[in-house]
Amino acid sequence: MTVLAAALASLAAVPLAAHLASAGAAVAATRRAPPEGEARFRPFISLLRPVHGLDPHDRETLKSGLTQDYPAYEVIFCAASADDPACAAVREMIAAHPEVPARLLIGDGGLSSNPKLNNLAKGVAAARSDWLVMADANLLLAPEYLAGLADSWQADTGLVSGPPLGTRAEGFWGAVECAFLNTNQARWQLATGALGFGFAQGKTLFWNRKVLEAGGGLAALGRDMAEDVASTKLVRAQGLRVQLPARLSAQPVGRRSARAVWDRQLRWSRVRRDGFPGLFLAEIAQGSVLGLASLAALVALGAVPGWLPALFLALWYGTEAGFARALGLVLTPRDLAAMLVRDALLPVLWFATFARRGFDWRGTAMGGARAPAE
Repeated sequence: MTVLAAALASLAAVPLAAHLASAGAAVAATRRAPPEGEARFRPFISLLRPVHGLDPHDRETLKSGLTQDYPAYEVIFCAASADDPACAAVREMIAAHPEVPARLLIGDGGLSSNPKLNNLAKGVAAARSDWLVMADANLLLAPEYLAGLADSWQADTGLVSGPPLGTRAEGFWGAVECAFLNTNQARWQLATGALGFGFAQGKTLFWNRKVLEAGGGLAALGRDMAEDVASTKLVRAQGLRVQLPARLSAQPVGRRSARAVWDRQLRWSRVRRDGFPGLFLAEIAQGSVLGLASLAALVALGAVPGWLPALFLALWYGTEAGFARALGLVLTPRDLAAMLVRDALLPVLWFATFARRGFDWRGTAMGGARAPAE
């Protein structure tokens, strides 16, 4: 085999091996059994939910925080303005669930340039517990959500955090968004967590106030482009780990446009590049494109048989389908097509990330730093 052929073969084999290994590690992470016995860790928890506007699924997702199968907790909804459309809906939910201690706090502190952190600040200050859960408004919390976070806490844990699982996709681009969220981003986050070096995801942050304050408090989460990156660094600086829960929470995706998917994924890509540049460089090999192109070149050179690219694709997407099944997802032909489009977009997103550093988030220009990746 020539040097060129050997290089092309490695460009196909290495990404495929990483793809298979990450799926295996991610599946193992979802199979982690909760602790047994009467002495389960069940601290009183303050559940903080920042609200901003009222999206189609928000009434359902916000209500899910008030129906937890957990012995003792409170819910604090945080809004920046009393005019926010979510406020009336939140008040109705609180009134409908008097059995759960819950309140709505309004006000916008100047903690940082991160609007979500400014919104959460009053909730953190008012929380009755040192065990804090920050959960985004568009996250649908299963009844066992809080229990699952508590079960994931270990002696060396500084933070329990997990990515969302995209559900209820409407239209093709909703399916593309789920293809990014589920068998790509969730797979890699679960895999790294299983290997002992998990990364935070701002959708869910569960930690003790002492850990947060030891790292500089809530304001410290505004030091990086996103609180996800800052949270990861804050925890690791204390010699602690980010632990991922075995069960991921659903995020109803609904209908998305191509532009909305592109903008969101580009924001995420810029966050990863800014926070962990060394790891971001390896993302060029994340999808199937590099391996498939390398095999096509080998076929053109006559170095491998023509059926090998088809086998490569079968292994690649068969692995994704198996991982999706482990998550309890049922894939359709539309979902497979969405995966193909996602992988075609991945290298384009990678290169586009270098065009500039900042981005816009919910109408706010984030000038290259301290922005959330919601």
